[in-house]
Amino acid sequence: MYAEKSQRRMERMGYRFVGENRHSAVKTCLWTKKSIINEGFCYKEKFYGIRSHRCLQMSPSVPFCQQKCLFCWRDLSSTETAWNGPHDEPADIIEGAIEAQRKLLCGYFGNERADKIKVLEAQDPTNAAISLAGEPLLYPDMDGLLAEFHKRNFTTFLVTNGLASSNLEALSVEPTQLYISLDAPDRETYEKLCRPQIPDAWDLLNRSLEIMPSFNCRKVLRITAVRDINMKKPEMFARMIERAQPDFVEVKAYMYIGYSRKRLEIDNMPLFYEVHEFADSIADSCGMEIVDESRESRVVLLA
Repeated sequence: MYAEKSQRRMERMGYRFVGENRHSAVKTCLWTKKSIINEGFCYKEKFYGIRSHRCLQMSPSVPFCQQKCLFCWRDLSSTETAWNGPHDEPADIIEGAIEAQRKLLCGYFGNERADKIKVLEAQDPTNAAISLAGEPLLYPDMDGLLAEFHKRNFTTFLVTNGLASSNLEALSVEPTQLYISLDAPDRETYEKLCRPQIPDAWDLLNRSLEIMPSFNCRKVLRITAVRDINMKKPEMFARMIERAQPDFVEVKAYMYIGYSRKRLEIDNMPLFYEVHEFADSIADSCGMEIVDESRESRVVLLA
């Protein structure tokens, strides 16, 4: 399904495609590797209690996304805006993803610095970060994927850009944690930064924010802060946050990595103190407060 040239390029970057139709992939997170050698862990472990060395970073819809965000680390040249072709079954995707992660981590069995207990535990991941690349809600059987993960005693962190609002509303199986990306305070900034490829994208995002309060799972809005583009109008971010009623808001710095370096400059990556000040101004505008932070990841948590 995915363009062969793009797939080979992503495999050189550490992605492993799974399933017969090659629309799903795994990539071992830097923090999974760091955790195995006891050199730190992901901010999600600090904030939400997941175990970084047992996290499976994956996506069932790598080739598909309705946006071409300036800050995305991916090569977006082969991205399609709507599902095209057949899809693999949830169980096949999950089994392939777990097996691919095991192969990616097999070298740690011979690594003297590795924590032997963590290496063994990492063979059986317990959290799925459904956020690697593409828009997960475009996968035609997200209910089935979430249910299959939960049947295997996984927690699930589902990240969406909010543009598949009808798919979000139709979900009958909730993830453990639902993320919606909120990267602009107004339509003009959104169109400049996120570069939507479908009509009415801003309205669809706002519809997803209206749907968010109906979920019973833990709910998080994620703001990727890009200096000189969207670190402004905190009161307008606050109005959107109030409408969505999340449990938490993550304000995280854009990182100058991957293909985003072809679209943005290193000066667009804010320092931690800038992220903290911006998060504080949003919190003041919507009655939230800063409850945690990770300086290394340049992220601040509001609740």
